[in-house]
Amino acid sequence: MSETILALDASTYAASVAILDGNTIVRERTVAMRDARHERFMPAVADALGEGGLALVDRIVCGAGPGSFTSLRIAASIAKGLAVASGRPLFSISSLALLIAGVEGGPPEGRWIALLDAMRGESFSQAFDVTPGGEISVASEVRVVRDEEIAALARAIGARTAGKGRDLEAAPHARGVARLGAHRSLQAPVDLASWEPDYGRLAEAQVRWEAVHGRVLDGRSR
Repeated sequence: MSETILALDASTYAASVAILDGNTIVRERTVAMRDARHERFMPAVADALGEGGLALVDRIVCGAGPGSFTSLRIAASIAKGLAVASGRPLFSISSLALLIAGVEGGPPEGRWIALLDAMRGESFSQAFDVTPGGEISVASEVRVVRDEEIAALARAIGARTAGKGRDLEAAPHARGVARLGAHRSLQAPVDLASWEPDYGRLAEAQVRWEAVHGRVLDGRSR
């Protein structure tokens, strides 16, 4: 019997939500995160859930980053709040994996480097292999690379690039969970009390604070 999954991602300034029946996409929504007057993500989640609401959901999956600090925090807060309220388990998945897996119609066969803007002339990157049958496997760890080094990195590992303005135009999307059922992070739920997104780097405000004060900000864990 298949599970009903509520999947969320907000690693960029576009947030997405998908309702899955096993590996089948039932409904999906995409909304802009940047809006000075309206909070759009939670209404999109409610709309995707429909009249049945969380009562029909077996588990919740949230994109874990890396990506935008504020957007990731909003998605994580919504996902954790829904998990606590419903008693459903929460799982996390790399937003870079959702970039590859979320390509409409499925990603083309081959090796791909998923790329997300990390600002400061850098990108978050992770390599994935896609089989002729559409199976996706992780081929490298997440790393931060200088934008001018991306082409050389792709040549070195025989990969094409995926992301905004890349060989394959792509962005993280919650529907990608449908193709990532075997991903190791989806095998066990997170601990709701301690889990937080993987921001990929320190916030700009923290970097500036530490530069001014000449010491590490107390409580830094990343």
